[in-house]
Amino acid sequence: MTCKDKNCPIHGTISTRKKTLKVKIVKALADKTAVVEWPRIRKVQKYDRAYHTKSRVSVHIPGCMSVKQGDQVIIAETRKLSKTKSFVIMEVLNNGEKA
Repeated sequence: MTCKDKNCPIHGTISTRKKTLKVKIVKALADKTAVVEWPRIRKVQKYDRAYHTKSRVSVHIPGCMSVKQGDQVIIAETRKLSKTKSFVIMEVLNNGEKA
């Protein structure tokens, strides 16, 4: 399979920055776009407490990868690809299958 996507980090010309994350895909409905999320712990300094929250971002799906909801992927930060996308999928770790 040949990849003709210029925004593919493996076959294309896009470069990545240092920030990489291992995340889970929440939605993969749009063409070449998915929504991923990861858990975070935020601290309230005034009350010396912490609470759990999550961060969601849109990522670019290269043409050589196929992903669906529930997949674990590694994403990397890039330049802005559109108004909401500044991350791209580098690698698919597992396809959401339960072992």
